[in-house]
Amino acid sequence: MKPLFCSMTLTALLAAADPAAIEKGRAEEKRVCVACHGLRIIHIQRLNRGQWDREITKMVGWGTVVKEREALLEYLVASYGDDKPAAPLARSQDGTQKP
Repeated sequence: MKPLFCSMTLTALLAAADPAAIEKGRAEEKRVCVACHGLRIIHIQRLNRGQWDREITKMVGWGTVVKEREALLEYLVASYGDDKPAAPLARSQDGTQKP
């Protein structure tokens, strides 16, 4: 049991997102994504790694030039992965839901 536990712990540590890559990915998001749409459309999604990878591929197919693809992917998975809580609904000043 002990070797399996150590292997799982090492795998979890290696899978942890690198803070420098996350910051690079956040900068890449601001550089490339807001040229076509707001960030909310990204930030409300909760996708797994494969789904985020396909989204990036789709955007590149539509003409987006992504220079830091791996960093962007790391950022999206770490920040908006399918294991993250759902984004709160947008509300107006009076507290009612915005359309």
